[in-house]
Amino acid sequence: MNARQLRKLGVPEYCVAEARRAIEKLAKISRQAARDAKVEIPKVLEDPKAFVEHDAFGELASALIDDAKESHVPGEPVTYRIWGEEGIDAMSFDQMNNACRLPVSRAAALMPDAHVGYGLPIGGVLATENAVIPYAVGVDIACRMKLSVLDMPVESLDSKFHSFKEALENGTRFGVGVGHERKQAHAVMDADWTVSKVTRERKDKAWKQLGTSGSGNHFVEFGVVTIDKADVELGLEAGEYVALLSHSGSRGVGAAVCSTYSGIASAQLPKRYASMSQLAWLDLDSHAGQEYWAAMNLMGEYASANHDVIHRLVTKLLGATVVSGVENHHNFAWKETHNGKDVIVHRKGATPAGKGVLGVIPGSMADPAFVVRGLGNAESLNSAAHGAGRVMSRKKAKATFNWKGVRDSISRKGVRLLSAGIDEVPGVYKNIHEVMSHQADLVETVARFDPRIVKMCDDGSRPED
Repeated sequence: MNARQLRKLGVPEYCVAEARRAIEKLAKISRQAARDAKVEIPKVLEDPKAFVEHDAFGELASALIDDAKESHVPGEPVTYRIWGEEGIDAMSFDQMNNACRLPVSRAAALMPDAHVGYGLPIGGVLATENAVIPYAVGVDIACRMKLSVLDMPVESLDSKFHSFKEALENGTRFGVGVGHERKQAHAVMDADWTVSKVTRERKDKAWKQLGTSGSGNHFVEFGVVTIDKADVELGLEAGEYVALLSHSGSRGVGAAVCSTYSGIASAQLPKRYASMSQLAWLDLDSHAGQEYWAAMNLMGEYASANHDVIHRLVTKLLGATVVSGVENHHNFAWKETHNGKDVIVHRKGATPAGKGVLGVIPGSMADPAFVVRGLGNAESLNSAAHGAGRVMSRKKAKATFNWKGVRDSISRKGVRLLSAGIDEVPGVYKNIHEVMSHQADLVETVARFDPRIVKMCDDGSRPED
């Protein structure tokens, strides 16, 4: 009897292997016994407890019983609204649809910068009931944006270029595993790092990496912020200002927290959801769920501190003073209330956009970022895009672009690129202006940031050669 025939009898996909092994055992007894399996298997499905001690059907019966004990009661898949649908790939929809089928899912939304991620797509927003999904938070827990407006004249970006360059070159470090030679001071290192074994064992590494920027799409850059009208909350008049903008998260320790607790969640995942292991969840009432939640929040504090240190070191080297600023997470989970229910809102590459909430949405190394104020759209679970969103993989980008082909276009936009990977050039991203136009009902633009001096992780190529 093949898998299709077993499924037709009502055997769940996650128990097909056990059913086939049962038939193999019966075949060793006699051919007739194997043929009788077609009659016996429905009986096992109806009352598995009666077959736990059966020589052939015991494994199948136990699998059915164990899954019934472990499984949450599934409901109908949640529906969700999509922003910028025409620019989102099919695989992202598949990932979002799978997430909406989880028995713990209660609401969802998909942002216009959406593209494929691990489990939940980047740009996916998912509300769950009393459960947290490590991969729906993300590998880089609490990846965030921080913008600091400085007391420097705009023309100094040209007249004192070398001072700005040196500040970026020496104020932070880029690359996987990199750290500062001297540990940087910050109150976050006095927090309780014993909330989990992962954080306790990696505290020293986290301290060494405090104030560093990692690799991939992380950056630190100077640029010009343009404000069309005075903003009371920012404390700035209309005009142009020099600003420092950074993008990074919780570094190696954050990745370790995600990997560890996603593994624990996957090991506990009911068999019927085995194909969704990257969406494995932890019950917040469980010991592992409480540990992950505490570790995740510590990573939020650490990521914030990481940006604090970067901005402190860079501005000190430059001799500048911060006069205003905005910052926000975009890989995190929050306890919120939506539609009268207390839920856990995962924003995987999505910006919090509650009514009046400020945030930063970046473009690319040669395209603008935007300071935004949330409009509190309930359909998006008070969320917005976190950036432009990729349109191609890193592998494809490396095969498509070279610095000779893109260096001039970047320069024509007035950007001086100190270092970066070829897989981060503007062409690998969606048009940030189109992304912003798709979410006019989610945020309003407060200011525009145009990059002028950009530093990212070097991939061995030389953008300025």
